Amino acid sequence: MILLVGGRLGLVFFLHMSLHMAQRFCYLSSVKTISKGDHMQGERKEVQPEYLYRQMVRARRFEEALASLWRRGLISGELHLGTGEEAIAAGFAAHLEDGDAIALDHRSTPPLVCRGLPLEPIILELIGSEKGLCSGWGGHMHLFSRDFLAASSGIVGSSAPLALGFALANKHLRQGKVAVCFFGEGAMNQGMVLESLNLARVWKLPVIFVCKDNRWAITTRSKNVTAGCLTKRARAYDMPAWKVNGLRVDDVCKTAKRAIERAREGRGPSFVLARCSRIDGHFLGDPLFRIFEEPLEQVKTITPPLIRSAIAKPGAPSGARARALFCISKAIALAGADKLKNFKDPLFISKNLILEEKRLEIEREVFEEIEKAVRTSLEVAGLKR
Repeated sequence: MILLVGGRLGLVFFLHMSLHMAQRFCYLSSVKTISKGDHMQGERKEVQPEYLYRQMVRARRFEEALASLWRRGLISGELHLGTGEEAIAAGFAAHLEDGDAIALDHRSTPPLVCRGLPLEPIILELIGSEKGLCSGWGGHMHLFSRDFLAASSGIVGSSAPLALGFALANKHLRQGKVAVCFFGEGAMNQGMVLESLNLARVWKLPVIFVCKDNRWAITTRSKNVTAGCLTKRARAYDMPAWKVNGLRVDDVCKTAKRAIERAREGRGPSFVLARCSRIDGHFLGDPLFRIFEEPLEQVKTITPPLIRSAIAKPGAPSGARARALFCISKAIALAGADKLKNFKDPLFISKNLILEEKRLEIEREVFEEIEKAVRTSLEVAGLKR
C-alpha cells in the first residue's frame, strides 16, 4: 500500500513538473514565433517521398557524424544512436506544425533533426560546449528546445508523462496542437507509461504515444520480459492502437497523419506500435556488437571466461550450462542480424521511393550539410576538425 501511494505521488509530482515545464514552453513559443526552416512541414499537405527520404538521410548521416565524434573522444559517456529509427522520426515529424510538441527518450537526435532543429547547437551540446543547445549541461540524453517545444530524458518511460504535460498545456493554451512522445517497447512495462496512457484517455488529451519496437530491452529480448500484445494493452485504455512497419517511411507517414489529425480534432489519444531495427546496438561499443566489428580480438577476449564458467566446479548441471551458452550465442547472432541485413535498414528499404538520380543528389547535398555543420561546430568550440 505504501509503495502504491508512493508511486502515485511520484507520478503526480512528475506530471506537475511536466505540466509546469510544458506550460512555460508553450507560453514562450506563443510570445516568440518559431522560425520554419527548409526541413519543417508547417502546412497540412501531401508529404513528398523526396522530402521523407531527405529527412531520413539527414538523420542517418547526423548519427554517423556523432559516432565519429564519439570515437575521437569528443563526446563523453555512452552514446545511444537512433540508427534504424529514421523512418519513424521522419514519418511523424512530417506532420507536425508550429506549436506541436515532442517528448523523446535517450535516442532523441533523429526526431530533433527531422523536426528542424539547427544541427550546430546539438553538436555543440554533445561535445560539452557552453554554446550548445543546453549550454553544455544536457549531454545527448537530455536535450531541450523551447523554440521547438522539444524535450528528452534518459529515464526510461519518462517521455510519456512529459508528453501529457505538453498535451494538457496545449489543450488549455493552444487548441488544435498536439504532443507526440517516443519510447521503446521496454518502457511499456514502466508504471509511469501505463498511468500516462490511462490519464491521457481520461482527460482526452491530444497526444500520440509512439512505441518503437526493436525487440530488445537493452541486452534482453523483449519477448522474454514483456507479456501479451502491446497494441491490445493500449486498447484496454479505450484508445485506438495501430501496428505499423517502422522500417517503411511511407507506411509510418500514413499512420502518423491519421493519429495526428485525430488528436487535432479533439478526439483524444492514440497509440502506434512501430517495428524497427537497432543497427548500432543499445549504445556505441555494445558488447553484443563488438564481435562483429572486431571478431578475432573479441573471440580471444570472451572465449576463455566462457570456457572457465562452463567447466567450473561446483556449478549447474552440464545441460543447464550448455543451454546458457546457446542462449548467449543466439543473442549475439540476433543482435548482429539488424546490423548486417539490409532488409532491416529503413534507408535501404526507402531507396525505391524516388528516382536514383534524385536520390544521389539528396545524399550528396545532405553529406555537404552535415560536414559543414560538424566543421562549423568544431570551429566554434575551438577544436580541430
